[in-house]
Amino acid sequence: MLSYLTRALALASLMLLAVAVPAATAGPNGGVAAEIATSPAPGALASVDRFGVAHAPARAPRAVKRAIAAGNRIQGRPYVWGGGHAKWNSRGYDCSGTVSYVLHAGGLLDSPLVSGAFARIWGVRGKGRWITVYANGGHAFVFLAGLRLDTSGRGGSGPRWRLEPRQMRGFVARHPRGL
Repeated sequence: MLSYLTRALALASLMLLAVAVPAATAGPNGGVAAEIATSPAPGALASVDRFGVAHAPARAPRAVKRAIAAGNRIQGRPYVWGGGHAKWNSRGYDCSGTVSYVLHAGGLLDSPLVSGAFARIWGVRGKGRWITVYANGGHAFVFLAGLRLDTSGRGGSGPRWRLEPRQMRGFVARHPRGL
């Protein structure tokens, strides 16, 4: 049996996790919608259906809808170092290749960037309303309408819609102007 102190510490840790990272909630298609503290307006969250396909909110901007559709196209592809950098259509994608691919599909990026460039020069510093790229010198991932597309996490490596929480410490948040 756990001691009172152990239970209290476990509960406090869970409460901190719930505040610090995305939480999963029921989505409109019987799937899961991801929500973060700076998510789009209420009711404007992307969802993932039981088949793993992401669905953009009806009132999302066209760029967001196109980016989510692009994420669906590459979801499940393997992680390939440098994938998505030499050409847009690749057999697999690395982290920044994944982010570059969906931003390009949304009309927000002309040529692929590496994760360090996303952290330093792309977009505007801070969290966006619809799209936020988190990057540092070694990794990048993106939230599209509150749903995270990342090459690391549970369920295999390579581009996947990730519903589990993610540590944000050490990452710079950037977004496209107006989104």
